[in-house]
Amino acid sequence: MYNNDTELLFPSRVIKDLAGLRGPEWDELVNRVKNLAEDSIDHLAFVLMMTKLDGCTTCNSDSFRAMRGCTQCAILNIRRFRGSDKELIRLFEQARIEITKTVEAKLK
Repeated sequence: MYNNDTELLFPSRVIKDLAGLRGPEWDELVNRVKNLAEDSIDHLAFVLMMTKLDGCTTCNSDSFRAMRGCTQCAILNIRRFRGSDKELIRLFEQARIEITKTVEAKLK
């Protein structure tokens, strides 16, 4: 079964749909990142964080997650995240460090 909302990794187009799912800190992050250029460090860090949270690398076309689609998968994972918004922000910051290190290594 194919769902046209399913992609290989977390799609940037879904970021805007994650607003309003948690508290003000989360909304501030989503609102800041959703309008950034797709090649900006913060945008890439958000995509990396969501890819890890959603388990995108282990998703396949036969999985229930893929049949549901990326938007619903991401919404469900953010709603079910047991940590606080501060923990989500910390995960974002860790992803940002990882992206920054990767970019710096490529430039050397």
